[in-house]
Amino acid sequence: MDLYSSIFELIDMRSFSNLWFWIALAVLWSTASHWVLGVPYDMVLRAGRYGGQAEQDLEDLVRINTNRLLFISTVSGLWMLGLGCFILTALLLSGFLYGLEIAQALFLLGFPLSIVGLLSLSTARLIHDEEASGALLRKRLSRHRLYVQMIGVVSIFVTALWGMYQNLSIGPLGG
Repeated sequence: MDLYSSIFELIDMRSFSNLWFWIALAVLWSTASHWVLGVPYDMVLRAGRYGGQAEQDLEDLVRINTNRLLFISTVSGLWMLGLGCFILTALLLSGFLYGLEIAQALFLLGFPLSIVGLLSLSTARLIHDEEASGALLRKRLSRHRLYVQMIGVVSIFVTALWGMYQNLSIGPLGG
C-alpha cells in the first residue's frame, strides 16, 4: 500500500459511511448551540444566577461581539452573502445533481449553518437596536440558543435520513 492509498483510506470520500463525519456533525451542532453570538452559554446562566460582575461581563462580551458582527455585515456583508450563496449553490449542484457525496455532506453541514449565521446577525441587530441588558439580554440569548438547537435537530435528522438512504442505496441493498 502506498502513501496515497493509506491517506485516502483514512479520509474516506464516502462521507455518510465515515464515522468522522458523524463525529464532526455532533461537535459542530454542540459547539453552535453552546456559543451564542460568540458568548459561551454558561456565562448567560451564571449572569442570571449571580448577577453583579457576571452580568457586567456578559453585557460587555455581547456588546463587543454584536458590534463586531454588525461591523462585518456593514463592511462586507453583500460580498460574504454572494460568496456563501456561490459556495452553497456549487455544493448543491455538484452533490445532488452530479452525485458527489462529499459535496452532499458539506452542503448538509453548510446550509443550516448559513441559516444560523443569518439568525445570529438578526439577533445581534435586535440586541443592538434595543440596547438590551439584564433579563432582556439573557432572554434574547436564550431564545437565540433555542432556535439554533431547533435548526440543529432538524439538520441532524435530515442528514441522518439522507445518510441512511445513501448507505442503503450504495451498500448491499442498492445498485
